[in-house]
Amino acid sequence: MHLSTLDSRPSVPVLVPEPSRVGTRPALTEIAVVGLGYVGLPLSLQFARSGVNVLGLDLDHDKVDALNEGRSYIKHVSAETVAEEVMARRLEATTDFSRVDEVDAVIICVPTPLNKNREPDISYILQTGQAIAPHLQKGTLVVLESTTYPGTTDEDLRVVLETGSGLKAGEDFHLAFSPEREDPANPASKVGDVPKLVGGLTPACLELAVQLYRQAIKTVVPVSSCRVAEAAKLLENIFRSVNIALVNELKLVYASMGIDIWEVIAAAKTKPFGFMAFYPGPGLGGHCIPIDPFYLTWKAREFGHNTRFIELAGEINTAMPDYVMHRVADALNDRGKAIKGSRILILGLAYKPNVDDERESPSYRLLEKLAQRGAEVAYHDPYVPVIRPTREHSQWAGTESIPWDQSTIAGFDLVVIATAHACVNYHELADWAQCIVDTRNAMAGVQVAQGKVWKA
Repeated sequence: MHLSTLDSRPSVPVLVPEPSRVGTRPALTEIAVVGLGYVGLPLSLQFARSGVNVLGLDLDHDKVDALNEGRSYIKHVSAETVAEEVMARRLEATTDFSRVDEVDAVIICVPTPLNKNREPDISYILQTGQAIAPHLQKGTLVVLESTTYPGTTDEDLRVVLETGSGLKAGEDFHLAFSPEREDPANPASKVGDVPKLVGGLTPACLELAVQLYRQAIKTVVPVSSCRVAEAAKLLENIFRSVNIALVNELKLVYASMGIDIWEVIAAAKTKPFGFMAFYPGPGLGGHCIPIDPFYLTWKAREFGHNTRFIELAGEINTAMPDYVMHRVADALNDRGKAIKGSRILILGLAYKPNVDDERESPSYRLLEKLAQRGAEVAYHDPYVPVIRPTREHSQWAGTESIPWDQSTIAGFDLVVIATAHACVNYHELADWAQCIVDTRNAMAGVQVAQGKVWKA
């Protein structure tokens, strides 16, 4: 054994065997990516453009057909990029999991939601493990990227893979965890440029996982175990959740004092050290921040710990749609109207600007709360033309985004800006809308009649 950093800019030195004697596949030129969504597809394309042959695996026939035809189903992933890799025969998609026996490595990028009791649901991970296990070959590397609690890789996934394959992790096949760090539609966040954390079950597993990602990612950061990598990902998202909760709470406090939280944040971030700007909103959305902190909360109970700080942040963020409802009621009351019977438009269904991802979006909760109070509700989102079926909000499936024109927008008693897409013309909104509740400071700098905009 010898000490190796495995990277020019490592976080910690790790023990790596020399040479690895596990399995018979030193090359990693053929890989499979399971789950071709917002994480799996960009990752597949990054590997493909780096010269690795990628087999995309997904149960969704529509996604598989789209990719094989060179089409993209994600707004910020261009069809040209997909077509280029398909035409070059570096990317192929299939629903046939038996083809795992053709590849050197399998990367799992499947959802990890919470169940109705807000407990971790790792069923997609386990089902994927069961699907690939019978087809694992000796020497194959399996990497989990789905965000989860510490211990999932070396306990839960490991048992499923060993049981279904008859092979032993760390001896017959390799196992590792490398958390996804995808930030959709952020031009400064390119898959190949974002440093990649990697933790392995054994030093040999780590060595091969680093070799895998070095083919496509500029900086690979090895850590001492799968659990450290799992915990680091949770820390990243807990950090965001807690700080967003802080500014959401300050928004309420400062509003009661007549102070604009957005101006306060702008002033505070002029300090060049010791401060990082976070911004308030109508609640948390997306596949990470509203969910991942509770993975640690659940796991911590097993060790006798209560994560009070994390849970308080969750309570504050979850309550933000209620504050928006209060502001909607105030704005309508000021115009002599009630929520019941009013026509209200939610502007923006996606959970963040300039993407078509509406998972866990607070806009859904606003739609539901307003409808329960008797309002006639609709939404406009150029990135989400129709609401797709989901487990949590099935009642809205098939609902279409209303047109963007003066007569349509003017027909609503109030517009709630829930997501500030850059493509929306807020000057037109200022002219057309009767009343606006702005949760994103989108109307800042837009000339608008006094009393028409209410901040929330």
